[in-house]
Amino acid sequence: MAVALPLVLAIAGEVRADGYDPLAVDPAFHPSHVDLTVHDVARGRDIPVRVYLPTNTAPAPVILFSHGLGGSRAGSVFLGGHWAARGYVAVFLQHPGSDDSVWKDESRQQRMRAMNQAASLDNFLLRVQDVPAVLNQLEIWNADKTNCLAGRLDMKKVGMSGHSFGAVTTEAVSGETMPVGGQTFTDPRIRAAMAFSPSSPKAGSAAKAFGSVKTPWMLMTGTKDIAPIGRADVKSRLAVYPALHGVPKYEVVLHNAEHSVFTDRALPGDREPRNPNHHRVILALSTAFWDAYLRGDAGALAWLNGPGPRSVMEPDDQWQFSVP
Repeated sequence: MAVALPLVLAIAGEVRADGYDPLAVDPAFHPSHVDLTVHDVARGRDIPVRVYLPTNTAPAPVILFSHGLGGSRAGSVFLGGHWAARGYVAVFLQHPGSDDSVWKDESRQQRMRAMNQAASLDNFLLRVQDVPAVLNQLEIWNADKTNCLAGRLDMKKVGMSGHSFGAVTTEAVSGETMPVGGQTFTDPRIRAAMAFSPSSPKAGSAAKAFGSVKTPWMLMTGTKDIAPIGRADVKSRLAVYPALHGVPKYEVVLHNAEHSVFTDRALPGDREPRNPNHHRVILALSTAFWDAYLRGDAGALAWLNGPGPRSVMEPDDQWQFSVP
């Protein structure tokens, strides 16, 4: 059953001369979602998903989102709502074992210990297998005339995204080569990827890990984007962009943005005041990227590769891109 959500979107954009505006949405649109569960028979594993739906019931491009450590499918509503308002089906995954169940029943004193234990190789492997399992189930639901998603998914236009541990998951299923053994978890159905708080592998080089990526990537981080778990620092995040070769690549570094900038609200331990323009930048750039590389929208590509991004950023935000 679809559930109505409050409209939490910053919809005031700056319209370009060509009329393309990635922040424009119908003011009458109210985001809704449906909660479903993917059962992976092979692993005996249930994967909860939250699906944000556009008003148009025609087949729409699909964007997957993987939450950070200790998160859930209910997080980053501002992203799911805006993407749905722009005509995408946004599927937010929840990864058991590294979701909010890790800390909910723990005392405040034990939460950090539990979170550190959950940031494990085992949970990474579960996550990268969750993605194809969800894509497989989406294909089944799309073909099932009795399902609420029947005929609503364009499975030839799939984007992958995630924050923090979800960014690690996104990198892995979108072209990364594992530093040990050269293993890959790439799913060929993914046509473009977006990593919020990306990071380089702790072992091996970023060049080896990301040098063979074949799909367009957008990277978003902040000058104070330091994770409380895993010790990924800004240097690790910034090492991803130069390691990508021969593919369209984009990177924004938001001034004074902390790790929580890609979530709906501040997190315990944050020191900087929230800057409302950061979410505006995130929504504008992410939308233009999806429009350009999932929909093939020439106006979106021109906006993204032209002065568009700078029109929504503040002077201290950093921006670079390369399109072969």
